[in-house]
Amino acid sequence: MAAPPNFEEGQSTYRPPRFNGQYYGWWKTRVHNFIMAEDSELWDVICDGSFVPTKTIGDPVVTFPKTRNELNDVDRKAIEKNFREKKILVCGIGPDEYNRISACQFAKEIWEALQIVWRLP
Repeated sequence: MAAPPNFEEGQSTYRPPRFNGQYYGWWKTRVHNFIMAEDSELWDVICDGSFVPTKTIGDPVVTFPKTRNELNDVDRKAIEKNFREKKILVCGIGPDEYNRISACQFAKEIWEALQIVWRLP
């Protein structure tokens, strides 16, 4: 994993590392470390996908997503993790990369879209 030549930017502990379309492997490692330092459960959102609160109705039992009015505090906290993760990823990419992921609704979709474009495991 090569670092950019003449890299002089300091490492911010408040802002995610910025990806400008070059040195993806380097950025990927840095953003992973940033995410883990923020909240290790955020990485679960990347690996497992976002939490979708559901309810079961009827006999036979059928599962449906809850409406906004049916969410409780636990549901809202779990949903919030996707948006925190999505914020980190969106704030860590430049305009060209943003155009590639702007239609993504979930953090996992953003990560996978970047992986596909840059063809890294």
